[in-house]
Amino acid sequence: MATSDMVRTSHHSEPALAKASSLADAPQPADLDKCVHCGLCLNACPTYRELHVEMDSPRGRIFQMKQVAAGAPVTETYIRHMDLCLACRGCESACPSGVAYGRLIEAAKSQIEPYRHRSWPARILRGFVFETLLPSRGWMRAAGSLLRVYQATGLRAPGFFPRLREMESLAPRAETPFFFDQIGRVFPARGERRYRVAFLAGCVANVSFARLNETTVRVLQANGCEVTIPEQQTCCGALHVHSGLRDTARGLARRNIDACLEGAFDAILTNAAGCGSTLKEYHDLLEHDAAYADRAREFSTRVKDVTEFLASIEPPAELTERLAEVRETVTYQDSCHLAHGQGIRSAPRELLRRIPGLTLREMPLADVCCGSAGIYNVVETKMSMDVLKSKMASVNASGAGRIATANPGCMLQLQAGVKRFGRGQRVSHVIEILDEAYRNATPRDSASPRPARNG
Repeated sequence: MATSDMVRTSHHSEPALAKASSLADAPQPADLDKCVHCGLCLNACPTYRELHVEMDSPRGRIFQMKQVAAGAPVTETYIRHMDLCLACRGCESACPSGVAYGRLIEAAKSQIEPYRHRSWPARILRGFVFETLLPSRGWMRAAGSLLRVYQATGLRAPGFFPRLREMESLAPRAETPFFFDQIGRVFPARGERRYRVAFLAGCVANVSFARLNETTVRVLQANGCEVTIPEQQTCCGALHVHSGLRDTARGLARRNIDACLEGAFDAILTNAAGCGSTLKEYHDLLEHDAAYADRAREFSTRVKDVTEFLASIEPPAELTERLAEVRETVTYQDSCHLAHGQGIRSAPRELLRRIPGLTLREMPLADVCCGSAGIYNVVETKMSMDVLKSKMASVNASGAGRIATANPGCMLQLQAGVKRFGRGQRVSHVIEILDEAYRNATPRDSASPRPARNG
């Protein structure tokens, strides 16, 4: 950002400035001061790799945050540089100083919310999506049903609405029956019960990844887990945190803590890396909440990604002895919020290596973002597609015919990448491939979720 832009007078009112500057969620000096501006983060940043603009690097964004913390006005240019960040946290893995960049960018996005100028239709739509749709099963079911009907008709947005066409191509498919009917149920372990786990089914995933959720439950059952789908669970709040809506996210966090913490579960599991990263950071989100701070810390320690959990336990001998072969060459795409947000890289690869017949072939730059980043591919489509094109070049270089990942959002993005830049590769969650190897080894019973099939 040019110096003149950083210091120019903001057109926002002084009350708005005071409101923003007093936000408890603003980037904190202790976090900002850890950055020594060494530049080792630059090559890990997707936007810097594409634009080669200093202010669109982690180092540049932290410099701008420091300027605002020191009293510089929040400008439209500053907001734009923050918005272009995918919050992939690749810079955290590269940083030698331990800068908590994820916490900084989330705080910055919360701080700048009062400065945004949105039209009233945009405000209404945003409020409906974040405050009503995502937390509500009823609204999600209704929206999923409408999406299913629309997709079944084969209709497409008119060609004179190119933006709608573009968004349509990135939209997930509605998979019926939805997973909502499984929420509140308890699924027994196959064979001896070794663990009791809770599974958080997500929000959009109940509509667009219903089969993946069912597959996840089956795989856990096969590994001796009694699986509870807590009745009172709700959206994890990840999309809200990434969009600067931390207070709303706190309300959702409290509901999930209440839904899961009293169950004495060995682990609280998710199959979505983006959700898991936020779930594991509820202790940060609620650190100033006297009633929930301790409970949030306990909750966070119990949360595990499903690949992390499965790689940490020994599968039943009778299962491993009878695994079916999956004769494919697979490359693994690191989901950013699993690799960088949670520090989990080896677990998904270990699960894939357990599968007989499968060849795991690493792609170059496997842990560079694919461009999904929650709703980033919808609100920043051009940059998202530029990042995706680079990712697909790495995928194609691997020569693999199948792409594995550990996050539903990455799956959608990679499927779009295969259509635009790929070579016909299949895209799967690690758990789906593991389930294929389990099918011949695991007898089905009436207490299991329905078998995987296309929605």
